[in-house]
Amino acid sequence: MTGFTDHPWLGGLLGDSETTAIWGPAQQMRHMLAFEAAFTAALGAVGRISADKAQQVARLIVEFQPDLDALKTATMRDGVVVPELVAQLKRAAGADAAAIHAGATSQDVIDTALALTIKASNALLADRLSALDASFENLANRFGDQIIMGRTRMQAAMPMRFAERLATWSQPVARHALRLDRLRPEIEVLSLGGAVGDRAALADDANAIAAEMAAGLGLYNPPKAQHAMRDHIADYANLLSLVTGSLGKMGQDICLMAQQGIEEISLQGGGGSSAMPHKHNPILAELLVSNARFNATQLAGMHHALIHEHERSGAAWVLEWMILPQMAAVTARSLSAAQDLCARITRIG
Repeated sequence: MTGFTDHPWLGGLLGDSETTAIWGPAQQMRHMLAFEAAFTAALGAVGRISADKAQQVARLIVEFQPDLDALKTATMRDGVVVPELVAQLKRAAGADAAAIHAGATSQDVIDTALALTIKASNALLADRLSALDASFENLANRFGDQIIMGRTRMQAAMPMRFAERLATWSQPVARHALRLDRLRPEIEVLSLGGAVGDRAALADDANAIAAEMAAGLGLYNPPKAQHAMRDHIADYANLLSLVTGSLGKMGQDICLMAQQGIEEISLQGGGGSSAMPHKHNPILAELLVSNARFNATQLAGMHHALIHEHERSGAAWVLEWMILPQMAAVTARSLSAAQDLCARITRIG
């Protein structure tokens, strides 16, 4: 679940269709099948099965259309979709069923699919961070020398250039782009650990199989599957909250600057009121504040999900599935809303 994109009226305000497509079930399934195909191909590359058989089965996996109703029913029983998906793939492969999944585990499939999802989501976030940076530069060129009242602790302090306040919006965003670049090698990673994370079923071929898969999937290859080490996931959630938090500060400033009696900013296309037609509400600025508060509250849940008992947790793992897609969608929506908001500013000072 990734938010309100398909909601008949809230979707226009809260939804983000690009993020919904990235995090949606169809794309998740493609990524899970991509894992299985890459695994089978890697078995052929290291000589565990013939190269011809590996290519044939890998093609079958990529083109496979699963029975979604059966997946839903089985997930109610198993708590995870992979056992039924693998069973369907093995039936489709017939005599070549042994070329599928042997030596991998459900968490390998789902965590690798998550990494592929995050990789696509990161590309979108990086593009939007860059676009927002350009919007800030445009605001600086248009309004940077305008004089506004500097305010400390909500009280008038000293006059200053708008460029000074704008810097408190733009500089964190630039730092977040750098943080995202630094984090990508830690979060866009292959998962291949097998039953208890030690790759024992793959024996001496384990590292070679992992290297083949990582290269084929375009992921980084950590020395050990991070089944029960979730600090990288929590760190990523923290970055999402930092992005929305910084944009929330921008939104809060704009809401205050737009107040009647202050009126240091004019926005094109403000929201209307059913009872007070004279009002022009700063809807997008308010959305930035709401989104910042949402992600801040969800971050605690992602830190609870750090607590994986022993070699794998069911409860903590599911918590990630519930929270992280929402945080990613909210972050992407905040970035698009902030860029839209910048374009709507017609006057400063």
